[in-house]
Amino acid sequence: MPKRVEGVVAMKQHFVLVHGIGGGSWCWYKIRCLMENSGCKVSCIDLKSAGIDQSDADSVLSFDDYNKPLMDFMSDLPENEQVILVGHSAGGLSITQACHKFANKIRLAVYVAATMLKFGFLTDQDLKDCLWNLEGFPARTVLMLSLKIIGCQLSSKTDYSS
Repeated sequence: MPKRVEGVVAMKQHFVLVHGIGGGSWCWYKIRCLMENSGCKVSCIDLKSAGIDQSDADSVLSFDDYNKPLMDFMSDLPENEQVILVGHSAGGLSITQACHKFANKIRLAVYVAATMLKFGFLTDQDLKDCLWNLEGFPARTVLMLSLKIIGCQLSSKTDYSS
């Protein structure tokens, strides 16, 4: 509910919090309560197969699949609403994608100890750290190799050898 201050309607700031790999919206529960008690509107997103999202991790075949809940959320926002996106860790990559797709709906992007690369950008250091050019490989292979490199395992059934 907007507050009226001296004849002006002040809208609550709407924060959208995005977890990192291995997390879920649950990781924001303490800060969410503090922010809501301070009068902010807060939405916490579970990316695909994370948190309470029931999707099988083996069904995540691309970064677009993984980010779909965030992209759907942003798409469903009213055209006149702007949010403050907050990403932690690999959630920085997710909010970067959202910034490129929904620039008019984003007031600010905040990277909290988060990956902050230009969308689609690969640095020389990435190559030194073994983020090879995987062009031509199936998307699932690229995603699984990328997640293995950063130390993430999506499920106990994941087999990186194929």
